Amino acid sequence: MNQDIVPTGNASEPSIVTEADLERELAMLRATAAGDCCGVFGPRSMVWRIDREAAVFLAAGRALLLQLAHPWVAAAIAQHSQTLRNPIGRFQRTFGVVFKLVFGTTDEAAAAARRLYHRHAAITGIFGESVGRFPIGTAYRANDVAALRWVFATLVDSAVVAFELVNPSLLAEDRERYYTQSRLFAGFFGIPQSALPQSWPEFADYVDRMIASEAITVSLAARAIAAELLAGAGSRLRPPFWYRALTARLLPERLRDDFEMPFGPAEQRAAARALAVIRVLYPRAPAWLRYVAPYREACVRLAGQRSGPLIRLMNRFWIGRASISD
Repeated sequence: MNQDIVPTGNASEPSIVTEADLERELAMLRATAAGDCCGVFGPRSMVWRIDREAAVFLAAGRALLLQLAHPWVAAAIAQHSQTLRNPIGRFQRTFGVVFKLVFGTTDEAAAAARRLYHRHAAITGIFGESVGRFPIGTAYRANDVAALRWVFATLVDSAVVAFELVNPSLLAEDRERYYTQSRLFAGFFGIPQSALPQSWPEFADYVDRMIASEAITVSLAARAIAAELLAGAGSRLRPPFWYRALTARLLPERLRDDFEMPFGPAEQRAAARALAVIRVLYPRAPAWLRYVAPYREACVRLAGQRSGPLIRLMNRFWIGRASISD
């Protein structure tokens, strides 16, 4: 079993997600769903309120690097992913899945979860280096519960970090509601509810303990992947300096140093200036720009209408295709 940090009260848990585990979680999600057309969460949910914000992508780099800092994730990407050859395509495919899980119908979300499970089931391998507590030759599996839990945690934690960069801080009860609903999102990965922290304070403690532990160690592979992505590998569109600086600012100091990301006076000024400008302009942005197109497509669907050309065009930017239903 992966020696990951286990949430309080879960000293024993399954080590890998099976297809039966996934189907059990999907049945639970269907039973609690807001409605098939609304999907699992629906327009009144905190998940929709936060995940609709384009500002969430201010912390996308942070989430990616936190994931890469888990040696199992870095090894899987290094040995199985085409990320470095087509980072924009990988970005669009990844968020195409995430947005379908959040904003798609219940049937669409369940189908996407099953496809994701089978992709993960094919990703296994052996460590080519010793990393932290994992010696060379350690076997890894993408459907490992502990690794999936960490990926889930980086998405939830980074979404809240990004949301609060440009919006008032969430009230404690709203933060708890968001986490409670996000635990349902974990079901799409087949992660048992018993394997998750049971409240926001427990979740925050889990994230802190993981970051402080050897379970999160930046490998040579992780550092190389991060450096190439931040340099615009496979694309002519290199992330702007201010975004790289903001990503460095949002990372825990230990990981920023381990990824060898500079954060001197120039980076600190760039990140501060970018945030100052964004905080002025973002609240004034029109809905088509402030809210991601898959959210707006879902709203149109609930109104019994079809998406117009602007939504379809913006979907191509966010997910590489005209609709989350495609």
